[in-house]
Amino acid sequence: MFEIGEYIVYGNSGVCKVAEMTQMTPPGTKDGKMYYTLEPVYDKGCRLFTPVDNPKVKMRPVITKQEADDLIGRIGEIDLLWVGDEKKREQIYKEAIRTCNCEEWVRIIKTLYVRKQSRIAAGKKVTSSDAKYLHLAEESLYGELSVVMGVPKEDMEAYITKRVEEHE
Repeated sequence: MFEIGEYIVYGNSGVCKVAEMTQMTPPGTKDGKMYYTLEPVYDKGCRLFTPVDNPKVKMRPVITKQEADDLIGRIGEIDLLWVGDEKKREQIYKEAIRTCNCEEWVRIIKTLYVRKQSRIAAGKKVTSSDAKYLHLAEESLYGELSVVMGVPKEDMEAYITKRVEEHE
């Protein structure tokens, strides 16, 4: 169980702060259940309610500052998520996003950056699917790293780029 005040990653909603835990009785049920009240960090004024034992949505604590530093230091070594089959590509990206795993998000970002550069060099546009998954991966990764590192989310890409260049 998470503690009140703790930051967690809640599925595709991103980083949330655990605001409270309360007993609730959902409509149509007799017994009450414990629920988290979550406040998404990047969606001010929004509140989410989810059962403490929700098996449908991935919930985990945010990574530590040390883990974030280590991840950024390893970005150059993280393999691309290359999928030759156009039909399978979107499904694999979707599954990688759903893992709520920072390393998977990095793989998507690196892969889609390379694909984007390749398509532009060939005089082609970026596909809407690629743009969608690049945006989702960046929002997820930069949002979590921002909370952990204390760097504004909008500055996170430049911060990571600078750190990666220093490592090379």
